[in-house]
Amino acid sequence: MQQQKSNIGLAFFMNFFFTIFEIIGGIYTGSIAIMSDAIHDLGDSISLGVAYFLQKVSHKKPDQTYTYGYDRFSLLGALITSFVLFGGSIYILSETIPRLINPEPVNAKGMVVFAVFGIIFNGIAFFKTHHGTSINEKSVSLHLLEDMLGWIVVLIGSIVLLFVEFYILDPILSIGVVILILIYVFQNLKQIFNIFLQKMPKDIDYDEVINSVKKIDNIITAHHCHIWTLDGQKHMMSIHILLDPGLPVDQIIKAKESVRQKVMDLNIGHVTIECEFKQGDDD
Repeated sequence: MQQQKSNIGLAFFMNFFFTIFEIIGGIYTGSIAIMSDAIHDLGDSISLGVAYFLQKVSHKKPDQTYTYGYDRFSLLGALITSFVLFGGSIYILSETIPRLINPEPVNAKGMVVFAVFGIIFNGIAFFKTHHGTSINEKSVSLHLLEDMLGWIVVLIGSIVLLFVEFYILDPILSIGVVILILIYVFQNLKQIFNIFLQKMPKDIDYDEVINSVKKIDNIITAHHCHIWTLDGQKHMMSIHILLDPGLPVDQIIKAKESVRQKVMDLNIGHVTIECEFKQGDDD
């Protein structure tokens, strides 16, 4: 856990200081593509800062205020970050579209220098986090990889501008970067809303869960099964199991423990089990 926080913290500080450097570079070179990525990296910095803070908060134990724990605080941070990125993207588009009509000269040599620094900074941060196992580190790592690829695009475009005065290429690159950002934002929002709406976790097979429970000794059938996730990683479940009314107490306890173990093997960390007993006229 400490290593995860350390990696995210390093990525945050690198990204934050580079964002400042990048804004200066965008103003200096006059490149709207660099300014587009600066807005993107500002959103990244907010995301990394929130991830770093919530990495600690989300591990707090459940209490009387948050009986399920603090895991969903990370989703709130992701939601805020997504709206920040969306707003920044709309602003950049409003600045970019006029330049498609009236392209402005840019400092291509300066763009090359800043692009090289962008690849180096984001590359180092990516390699520090891409081995992470937590959902925070994985999402941060993908985000940093996206940044690095964006800078590679800017580098290619700036090299072209060194030899050809095709200045409309800069706003075209900017729109490309914005499209990448918006794709990420909408994918992120879709995942967040699915969790808030308690959609079935994509890594859980509902039929497999039900059939596995039904195969447990002394369980006649299972129904009213509900499965959801707290944060995309910690899955919860409630289920009703039907038992024979003459079943000894120790066998009832054993059946419930078997259900718990079975669903834990299927990546469900917490389950609430309701026992029902077969009536004489049941099929």
